[in-house]
Amino acid sequence: MTDSTPVFERRRASDEQLVSAIVEAVIGQVSKQPTPHCLSEEEQHWVRLAIAKEAQSIKLRQAIIEKSLAGLVWSAIVGLGFVFLDFLKSHGFK
Repeated sequence: MTDSTPVFERRRASDEQLVSAIVEAVIGQVSKQPTPHCLSEEEQHWVRLAIAKEAQSIKLRQAIIEKSLAGLVWSAIVGLGFVFLDFLKSHGFK
């Protein structure tokens, strides 16, 4: 057993050297990467305006759908009223 212990220690030392070399290589590559670009104030303002415009567009579409459905319901009620009046007229009510 005493003969194999130096082999394990050498192997552990070489593994530690390999790990530290990998870490250094990764850190070197990461530091070479450009930093993420932040938007300028003008670009941020434009993005905020675009988001507000989209929100307004969504609200407009919802309002149009809501008004269309309300109009459809009212036209159905009026149509049923005319059918009911026609029924009454045809059966002798004035």
